[in-house]
Amino acid sequence: MNNSIPTSILKLAPARAERTALRRKQNNVWVDISWKEFSSQVRRYAGGLQALGLKRGERVAIMAPNCPEWAFADLAIMACGGLTVPVYHTEGPAAVAHILTDSGSRFLFIHDEAMAAELLQAEETLPQLEKIILLRGCFDRREVLPLDRFLAPAVNDDMLQQSLDAIRRDDLASIIYTSGTTGPPKGVMLTHGNILSAIEAARDSFDIGEEDSCLSFLPLSHIFERVDGYYYMLQQGAVINYAEGIDSVPANLQEISPTVVISVPRLFEKMYARVMERILSGPWLKKQLFFGALKAATAHLAAEQAGRTPSAGLTLITRLARARVFSKLRQPLGGKIRFFVSGGAPLSRRVAEFFHAAGLPIYEGYGLTETAAGITVNHPRGTRLGTVGRVMSGTELQLAADGEILIRGKTVFKGYWQNPEKTAEVLIDGWLHSGDIGEIDADGYLAVTDRKKDLIITAGGENIAPQIIENRLKSDKFIANAFLFGNRKPFLVALLVPNFDNLESYARRKNISYSDHCELVSNPRVLDLLRRRIDRLQEGLPSFQHVKRFTLMSRDFAGDEITPTLKLKRKIVRERYQHLIDEMYRAEDHGIHDSGFCMTEEGDTNPQG
Repeated sequence: MNNSIPTSILKLAPARAERTALRRKQNNVWVDISWKEFSSQVRRYAGGLQALGLKRGERVAIMAPNCPEWAFADLAIMACGGLTVPVYHTEGPAAVAHILTDSGSRFLFIHDEAMAAELLQAEETLPQLEKIILLRGCFDRREVLPLDRFLAPAVNDDMLQQSLDAIRRDDLASIIYTSGTTGPPKGVMLTHGNILSAIEAARDSFDIGEEDSCLSFLPLSHIFERVDGYYYMLQQGAVINYAEGIDSVPANLQEISPTVVISVPRLFEKMYARVMERILSGPWLKKQLFFGALKAATAHLAAEQAGRTPSAGLTLITRLARARVFSKLRQPLGGKIRFFVSGGAPLSRRVAEFFHAAGLPIYEGYGLTETAAGITVNHPRGTRLGTVGRVMSGTELQLAADGEILIRGKTVFKGYWQNPEKTAEVLIDGWLHSGDIGEIDADGYLAVTDRKKDLIITAGGENIAPQIIENRLKSDKFIANAFLFGNRKPFLVALLVPNFDNLESYARRKNISYSDHCELVSNPRVLDLLRRRIDRLQEGLPSFQHVKRFTLMSRDFAGDEITPTLKLKRKIVRERYQHLIDEMYRAEDHGIHDSGFCMTEEGDTNPQG
């Protein structure tokens, strides 16, 4: 049995020496990194840390975008008995300083000279930080080590092996700070055993092998990408390709033709919206062919989901649809996709149904930083759309009286770093209280309905899960994002972000003139369009779940309003736009009073209409 993460990966290197482990793009060319080179670099990084005097149990932070150096540094830190502290490379100086100080990180690997300079300006607030190791570039300061000076020319293999042999499964491997959606970030303490158990559970659910490859673009600082898109892929021998950046993902997908893609729902939602817009704006015959094929494939999927065997005729039509019509969806993805895995936020059922029907399944799962990623997942051998799957191996689930999801198992964390009070709040009698509300059906499939703290209780006493309604709203082609409010209020209101590609196309067709997004979102004809579509979306819902008023935003939520995995920081959004929420409730009557709202890129806000 593997005792540590680095041992479980490095022991595979000799047999795979000449195979490709990682791939990056340099000077417009994809460059392979063999397992032999990969293993050598990890050892050189470990040698550098040993030369700096890193001791067992000490913390080392990494602040860099996804790249091979991230993996080299991470495995080297743990191989020396240290704890990796990942930091999102887009974090501001204050947040970085908090994480470094709270964790007591002794060293920091950093990718950006500018951020290094900012941290050094406030070095008196980071007394424990001894060295910054610069992964790229050069910086003339005593506290900074350029990479070429850090890397050890010779590694004491005996010393490194002793360090590896001394690691036990219940030793801490990493402290990962939560994204702060519900308050100040807390340091989640994960052991080698927690993470190894999560990898073992992933192996029981998905068949990944040496013929597979993935594109790494979700932040490695997030547990989902780190466990499933990095450790698990390496253990299975799949090639990891590092995207050049989030904006380069579409181009990189075509260039490297991955077989597996791991992402958050926003990627799939955007893909779905682009496909629908392209089809709807295309020729009439092409449109009829596409939606006819989709209708047949959706019926085939519905039969499978209901446990029925689809008819031979429907099966034949679906195969033809996937081969002749939906195969074109694969081309922008490189043509070799076997499946997607979605996590980090709820996936719209409409989006999931579309991709499954088209033969490009998205397997949705659920997990927490506190559980070392996934604890439930849909997979090729068992999928129920509208749920996040069944419990993975090594984990137990139960629901509290109020519907809160409780978790017990090998992947559950040790607690929050230097925060026993918060630990005691969530770890009770061996069960992790997730803070999420859910339902488990008769076959064991879990549906997560909302965050416990996010539940809206209206003035009439009705309990409403906002994310369910927000996802319903986002299923419309003209709505890209939504934030619902109604706590202790007589009705629901929403802040909506339009899908500007689709809305601008509509404006051109209808001869609606506008000079910028601010004018577009405040145009009465646009507001009327959104109102009519929202009313249709709400048909069949009880009246207390209806959005009675909305404000259309001139740009999407961004910056400190979202987490690095694109989830809304609800507390910040609510506080920042409280004046808009108040305005929607200000009218004495409960009639419709929708409006637009202008926000510049710099964050200045101005009401419209």
